[in-house]
Amino acid sequence: MSAEQIDIVIPWVDGNDPEYKAKLGKYRSSVSEHEDVGGKSRYDSIGELYYCLKSIFLYASFVRKIFIVTDGQTPDLEGEITELSVQKRIPIEITDHKDIFKGYEEYLPVFNSRAIETVIWRIPDLSERFILMNDDFMFINPVTPDDFYDSEKTYCYATVRSTLRQKAARAIRCRKNGHKPVIFEDSMLRAVELTEGGAVFLNLGHTPRPLRKSFYENFYADSDALLKANIRSKFREADQFNSQELFYIHEYRRGKLIVVPTYEKLLYLLPKKRRNYIDYKLKRFDRRPDAVFCCINTLCLADKADQEKVLSWINKRLSL
Repeated sequence: MSAEQIDIVIPWVDGNDPEYKAKLGKYRSSVSEHEDVGGKSRYDSIGELYYCLKSIFLYASFVRKIFIVTDGQTPDLEGEITELSVQKRIPIEITDHKDIFKGYEEYLPVFNSRAIETVIWRIPDLSERFILMNDDFMFINPVTPDDFYDSEKTYCYATVRSTLRQKAARAIRCRKNGHKPVIFEDSMLRAVELTEGGAVFLNLGHTPRPLRKSFYENFYADSDALLKANIRSKFREADQFNSQELFYIHEYRRGKLIVVPTYEKLLYLLPKKRRNYIDYKLKRFDRRPDAVFCCINTLCLADKADQEKVLSWINKRLSL
């Protein structure tokens, strides 16, 4: 493929910051406190950003620039991360929500990743090709641009799923704590429904997501009302769409998408699960030398002992 520049974008929040907590508290409601809408794990962290950045410097040195998108916050990047940034010649730039919501400031503040991701392509100086990552994503083996882009095509790490089956699951889903849970798959299905519909959707994995800025520029040039509808909610809502799915389903229909099953490349761990789950998963991970992506989801909800096991494993994989 060509040597076209590729950036990485990481939305980040320090949920332990007293000023951020105060701001969040002004807009809290009984619904927004539900875990699926705006619970603790949406904002809390125990240093995942450090491991995410370290993995980029170790295993994705082709990156031009890293953008960290925040709400008036600045992560502590002093020491090793700053040194690696200089050594690898990959600058880190902090981008505020005010930059990506320019012209839409009336919707700020937002505490909603779906709203933020809807306008994240508006980062000043963002390259045409960019990879969106969560701060709990990391690389655990070397990757190259060819893991994300192939000429005019884009890679998508996902499984192809039936929209009819997902609609049925959504219809019969039971209420929890007084409301129907707002789940990840629904946001992808919503993106399909808002376009041409179709028999399938792409169930995205917890992996880095390569995207193209020009798609969003062109799409929202004719769909500003749709953009506004997706950024108006301060917390997650059931009718919001997933902006990455919007791009991927468009490329899938055009034959411009290379779909790779998530399980082929991803190690995924959800620490708040059953007893002995951590030990079981980490042993399985060590038998997967082919994997290149890892996601440790909601590590802040695990007990201290499990957190230490997971962090010890990450340190080993990143050669810390």
